[in-house]
Amino acid sequence: MHALVHRPAPSADDESVRVGGPRFGLIVSKAVGSSVVRHRVARRLRHVCAEIRDEVPAAVDIVIRALPGAAVADSAELRRQLRGGLRKLDIRATPTEPCAEAGEPL
Repeated sequence: MHALVHRPAPSADDESVRVGGPRFGLIVSKAVGSSVVRHRVARRLRHVCAEIRDEVPAAVDIVIRALPGAAVADSAELRRQLRGGLRKLDIRATPTEPCAEAGEPL
């Protein structure tokens, strides 16, 4: 899984409208699998993004590109990979807490 993060520079004359926190975009290409598999991966990624939404600063845009391995990864693995990527990019808004399902730090 690849992630692209956009953090707009703060400015006083920013005219853009932003409501509801961070935004997530998903790219799940045909390389991931058939239509059924791609939609399953997208649903899992949307669910994971909804779970971590409160942990990400509101002004951040994140684009996630699913790689072919995402087709066989379960939701816990996708969650672990996404949280690991966010940790590497240092964009987590909240302190780390133990993951309920995996029992490992976020």
